[in-house]
Amino acid sequence: MKAAVVVANEDVRYQDVDEVSAGPGEVKVKVKMSGICGSDIPRVLHNGVHFYPIVLGHEFSGDVVEVGEGVERVKVGDRVSGAPLVPCMKCADCQKGNYSLCKHYTFIGSRIQGSNADYVVIPESNAVVFDPSIPYEQGAMFEPSTVALHGVLCNDYAGGEYVAVLGGGTIGMFTMQWAKIFGSKKVVVFDISDERLELAKRLGADAVVNTLKDNYLEEAKALTGGAGYGYVFETAGQPVTMQMAFELAGNKAHVCFIGTPHVDLSFTPQMWENMNRKEFKLTGSWMSYSAPFPGKEWELTAHYFKTGQLKFDPGFIYKKMPMSKAQEAFQLFKTPGLVQGKILLYNE
Repeated sequence: MKAAVVVANEDVRYQDVDEVSAGPGEVKVKVKMSGICGSDIPRVLHNGVHFYPIVLGHEFSGDVVEVGEGVERVKVGDRVSGAPLVPCMKCADCQKGNYSLCKHYTFIGSRIQGSNADYVVIPESNAVVFDPSIPYEQGAMFEPSTVALHGVLCNDYAGGEYVAVLGGGTIGMFTMQWAKIFGSKKVVVFDISDERLELAKRLGADAVVNTLKDNYLEEAKALTGGAGYGYVFETAGQPVTMQMAFELAGNKAHVCFIGTPHVDLSFTPQMWENMNRKEFKLTGSWMSYSAPFPGKEWELTAHYFKTGQLKFDPGFIYKKMPMSKAQEAFQLFKTPGLVQGKILLYNE
């Protein structure tokens, strides 16, 4: 079969590899769409893989073409997405259902071969069947949707409050939609791109704020009548938005950092006093799993994708490129600010 193989730093080659087959408890998926995740970029461009050669890809959709011995829930012909985490199921965290916190996990498309290929083999438990009415492009968006929902759940979310979503990327757009589905008073999306903010409005944001404006804080607080936001979700992983979260939070708010920073982060004493004086709760969120594995995050995404309440928009996608052009696709990320949205690799 063909695969986009990372053979060295910045070197992705579309080449022949041994075709995979489904073993006991596994299913073989013919990959239709495989998304490039933000975590894949340093793997390719900054020598960030665990080993060479490696086939990346963990946000994917396709059709089941083979099932191994003992597989009962999934059948040939099912349209599936794949949950990429493979937890050990034995450690204390796994026994409590906290699979995201497993220290002995492996990961499809990072530690074992992934979906940037004609076929990928995954455990049956990791195959998430979705309705045939859902296009493969949307099916490849399961993972970012579940990451967003996991953050909402980690933040002890309840409806009826003002919600701020910092960052208008894919995960931010899904976070906004989950907050709406579960009953917010008003959801406001913050970003520096008017194009992304327009997308947020199309997807149902009640208001948007461009944080490049000099008076954006005043505008943001006015939307809550000056009270601040009861729930704040940081999804960009940027120091400026992480500090912004402290400013936007209201008294007794819940703040969740879903985004992952890649540079040092510091707060002035005055910024930190925001947390003390407001007595808000700050939590992190990691991956997207709960019990029973892979969790309600994946089950609810499949449900709300099917009903149409969790919306998909062409604006999510920056470009669709053939798998054979994976090298060119990753090179696009070397130009800062060029890629706005998801790059999907497809098999011809």
